[in-house]
Amino acid sequence: MIDKTRLIDTFCDLVRIDSESGNEDAMAKEMTMRLEKLGFEVQADAYGNLIAGEAGGEPFMLSGHLDTVVPGNGINPIIDGDRIRSDGTTIGGGDNKAGLAIILETLTSIKEDASHRIPVEVVISREEEPGLIGAHALDFSMIRSKQAVVFDREGPVNRITLSSPTYIAFDFDITGRAAHAGIEPENGISAIQIASDLITLLPQGRLDDETTFSVGTVQGGSTRNTVPESAKVTGEFRTMNMETLDNLLLDIENALIDVRVKYPEADIKDDVSPKFKTFRINEQDPCTIMIVEALEAIGLTPDFQLSGGGSDANVFWEHGISAVVCGMADYNMHTLREYVVIPELVQAVEFCSELLRA
Repeated sequence: MIDKTRLIDTFCDLVRIDSESGNEDAMAKEMTMRLEKLGFEVQADAYGNLIAGEAGGEPFMLSGHLDTVVPGNGINPIIDGDRIRSDGTTIGGGDNKAGLAIILETLTSIKEDASHRIPVEVVISREEEPGLIGAHALDFSMIRSKQAVVFDREGPVNRITLSSPTYIAFDFDITGRAAHAGIEPENGISAIQIASDLITLLPQGRLDDETTFSVGTVQGGSTRNTVPESAKVTGEFRTMNMETLDNLLLDIENALIDVRVKYPEADIKDDVSPKFKTFRINEQDPCTIMIVEALEAIGLTPDFQLSGGGSDANVFWEHGISAVVCGMADYNMHTLREYVVIPELVQAVEFCSELLRA
């Protein structure tokens, strides 16, 4: 039987463990201990991702990630009615501690009930937030599952990611020439001016229903009275349309050509690289059907939605694993206003329990 109090306590215990991206060792140790107590054999691959397995036939994967975004250290969980939030100085930690708490309570309650369930494999990645780094490094030779549910979406558990975009990151490192801004500015080449010209040639914001483009950071200069010699521009774009992807890559290439022609003495280095690829689930896929049936069995109607974000599911699909991303009762992810809805957290455990008993 699902223990609501234990579920809340587990979630609060997990969010109190600092695990900002790149600093997940304590969380890895905690999850290893908890999964081993549940009878799983837990291994870490070369990157430190956790793979927990058990005896049986082909297992079904339950997946989440260890890390949180910044500021995620020193989280103080506060129960406020039907919500759990932070004290406002940090994120709430629901992304992804809510997903991990759902997995742990599901496995614990089924074990206590001595109920039959299908074999399970738990895969928990490191450094998901900076761009699915752990999942890209995951040793898939250690993975037996061909189907998975990934608890890593905002909202209730019946909110399902229908499609997720391809994500391209870009970095431009610009070197001009420094000069005294008041005495000989004509002898300088402003890296910031070059960056500005480059940015104006690029699209911005939501381009269509499937595409967004953003310049995220601009850094440069050294002092107020010096023509800036260096500048750095970083950004991203996301799209579910491959034709749009090609067109935007061409837009970036043409913009770089234009500014290089305009500033021939400057050095402009560029790095444009994909971080993850798009996927779209098939509603007739056996994994999707299992998840829909489990939701309907507890009285929920699946809510398929497009997503502008990525998750480890993007990488799983590249490796032939049918992965469905479900909500984990978390809201306002990546902000100081983040909170988890307790009744929806319980509902997610009900769903996961029904799924594993199928």
